[in-house]
Amino acid sequence: KHKTFIEGLNIATAAARGRGGVWVLNPPYLLFYPDRDGDDVPDGDPEVHLEGFGMEDTHSVANSLCWGPDGWLYAAQGSTVSGNIQRPGDKQAVHSMGQLIWRYHPETRRYEIFAEGGGNAFGVEIDSKGRVFSGHNGGDTRGFHYVQGAYLQKGFGKHGPLSNPYAFGYFAAMKHNNVPRFTHTFVIYEGGALPEPYRGKLFGVAPLLNHVVESAIEPEGSSFKTHDVGHTVTTTDPWFRPVDIKVGPDGALYVADLYESRIAHLNHHDGQIDKSNGRIYRVSAADAKPLAPFDLSQRSSRELVDVLRHENKWFRQTALRLLGDRKDQSVVPLLKQMIAENTGQRALDALWALNLSGGFEEQGAAGTLEHPDPYVRLWTVRLLGDTRRVSPEIGAKLAAMARSEPNVEARSQLACTAKRLPAAVALPIVRGLVTHNDDATDIYVPLLVWWAIESKAESDRDAVIDMFEDSTLWDLPLVQNHIEERLMRRYAMAGSQADLAACAKLLRLAPGPEHTKRLMAGFETALAGRAVPNLPDELVEALARYGGKSVVLGVRQGDAQAVQEALATLGDPKGDKTQQIEYVHLFAEVVQPASVPVLLKIIRDSSDDALRGAALVALQKYTDPEVARTVLDTYGKFTDDVRAAAQTLLASRTAWTLELLRAVAAGKIDRTSLPLDVLQKLQLHRDERIAELIGKIWGEVRPATTEELRAEIDRFESVVRAGPGSPAAGKKLFMAQCGKCHRLFGEGGEVGPDLTTYKRDDLPIMLLNIVNPNAEIREGFETYLVATSDGRTLAGFLVDQNNRLVILRGGDGQSVVIPRSEIDEMAVTRSSIMPENQLKQYNDQQIRDLFAYLRSSQPLNE
Repeated sequence: KHKTFIEGLNIATAAARGRGGVWVLNPPYLLFYPDRDGDDVPDGDPEVHLEGFGMEDTHSVANSLCWGPDGWLYAAQGSTVSGNIQRPGDKQAVHSMGQLIWRYHPETRRYEIFAEGGGNAFGVEIDSKGRVFSGHNGGDTRGFHYVQGAYLQKGFGKHGPLSNPYAFGYFAAMKHNNVPRFTHTFVIYEGGALPEPYRGKLFGVAPLLNHVVESAIEPEGSSFKTHDVGHTVTTTDPWFRPVDIKVGPDGALYVADLYESRIAHLNHHDGQIDKSNGRIYRVSAADAKPLAPFDLSQRSSRELVDVLRHENKWFRQTALRLLGDRKDQSVVPLLKQMIAENTGQRALDALWALNLSGGFEEQGAAGTLEHPDPYVRLWTVRLLGDTRRVSPEIGAKLAAMARSEPNVEARSQLACTAKRLPAAVALPIVRGLVTHNDDATDIYVPLLVWWAIESKAESDRDAVIDMFEDSTLWDLPLVQNHIEERLMRRYAMAGSQADLAACAKLLRLAPGPEHTKRLMAGFETALAGRAVPNLPDELVEALARYGGKSVVLGVRQGDAQAVQEALATLGDPKGDKTQQIEYVHLFAEVVQPASVPVLLKIIRDSSDDALRGAALVALQKYTDPEVARTVLDTYGKFTDDVRAAAQTLLASRTAWTLELLRAVAAGKIDRTSLPLDVLQKLQLHRDERIAELIGKIWGEVRPATTEELRAEIDRFESVVRAGPGSPAAGKKLFMAQCGKCHRLFGEGGEVGPDLTTYKRDDLPIMLLNIVNPNAEIREGFETYLVATSDGRTLAGFLVDQNNRLVILRGGDGQSVVIPRSEIDEMAVTRSSIMPENQLKQYNDQQIRDLFAYLRSSQPLNE
């Protein structure tokens, strides 16, 4: 009847019922189809409620629309989605980029980001306590647990830093045992119909691995961790691709099977898809009986209240939605009675029903803040926070609760809610939360408390600093370990006169040297990548009086004595290597020409490869002609790792590249010591002299053609399949070459992706990615090209970035810090920093050995 509606359902991951109609997520729109005659069939044209959900590929669209028990619609946003989300009638859009969980309130038409980050989020699951989870396209985890207003791990290289430059941390995925990627989406089983061992377990679909996994989920402080206990659905059919899972009203698990030969970006549509073969499976108890037909919408409101006693969460939450649709005030007294007389799930569902029915108000909240059930208390705090303002009386109750609340999840929500409330209410809540010494080691609470403080750091700067007038606050473990350094760093990074005055006051208020040391660490971290020639007098005085003598700060301020002290430490052959590397990195950020001779001496004379490599990175910053001459004169003495860093340095400037090529042309440097990826870097300068020299020395320099790569892949596959290999011998080859960049079973470098969780038993795909590394570049490992204002051309993958800095890491393993103020141009390329021809150096038996190790399912016993 409604073609657009059906197409929308086909595109949408899920549809959620809404008041008087059906909500459908069909990127780039969130649509509402009205049901005017109440027969549960849409009978009107769609109304667009939100626009702007961008999409790039199907694994990363806005997905998994579902209804929350608080009356909001929740959905995940995957890795390549961005958009300006604008409610009808609003003048200003909400911009969102990259991974996150968003929510939309259909009645008030409020849209907000619930939590930012979450990896390659796909699937939203809300459990019986109202906790929010999502699946993830990644290894060693089953997904993420989100709390309100939090920042979580995301694809930083692809989408940039967190939206808040002062977050200073984020939550990782839930801990799990080592597993391959990925759990696409999952449910936490609370259906009441499967046998007892299945209750409360996580059931996740893994389309790459052709199974449905069962995992135990258990608390870890205020969050959770998981471990696998088995596979609920397995098959020998490699076309089984479970992509979604739900719990039905009968308590069975329903699994959607896309059924195709391969799920990947590359060659995805090479005639391998048969649209007639998709299917849905039901997983039920052996003695399951068919569910009799029912229609909850025909039940009275009081009957729906009775449904809140049902064992299956599906029934309870459907009853909640219907009660929310009706807003029947007649059930409000009954719901209040249920809350007062019950604990556990029944009381929590009654609280949700009370809120959805319009009966939640401050007077009642004063009572439920003291309810014996911790989740009733938690949700009272959360619902109060959604109003954004509370009375002074309720504010006082929240502050008292923060001091005495025994449940860590409830304390976690208090921190989340404090972030949403005005400072006059929020800061007393924070003051109460920091007194819980055990929370200093909690997995979530310390950062949540920091984010609550940070949300007031600018708007209510004086109130935040005034908290630290209380000397007892400083000695609390949570404040010492998580707040002091971050607060100083936040104000130093912001850098206004008022912010720097706040830094000075914090130094004056610090009650002892250990606190001062932490403040100074935060201050110096904030200054990374920049010189600070001018500071306000009051801060200079405070630094001199309370901060002690900081060589790092002195160098950043251009203090001649500090520069000489740092250079003396660098020039001491017996100096502390950790301190020396710190000072080398410092001179890579703060240009001091006097450091060049000292850095060159390290390159010539030091036996420490780490120090030499750091010095080569630092010297990229300087234009002194002696740099190239010294590096070329010493080139033959470098180890392979140091030589790679030297090649990166010489490739960074046109003049140095010419010096390198002339040395090769003169026979001073072996032409075979420069691999193809380095030659391609040299060509980035687009200089005719460089192109001419490369042509004379190497001829045409180009990547292999598709046909050549295909032939190579076929040849290597034949070699690997021709006979057995030795994993032990292969490990030595891996560590000597691949392990410089990649980790496997906890050993190796950190330049490229960790291979442990890759699907390494798929030989053709492994060979494709090794022989043709540009075929499919994993998110976060794209190559960035940066042209700087001082004439450098740099390439590498993006390690980190914020509003002031970009950090690139190249194939040599060295990281380069580039202030944004020095970047003329920055662009991502569809090329990998991993060079081609990696396998050509091995004979046939070595190739078999290497792949025997790469395809091992577990570490070698040595």
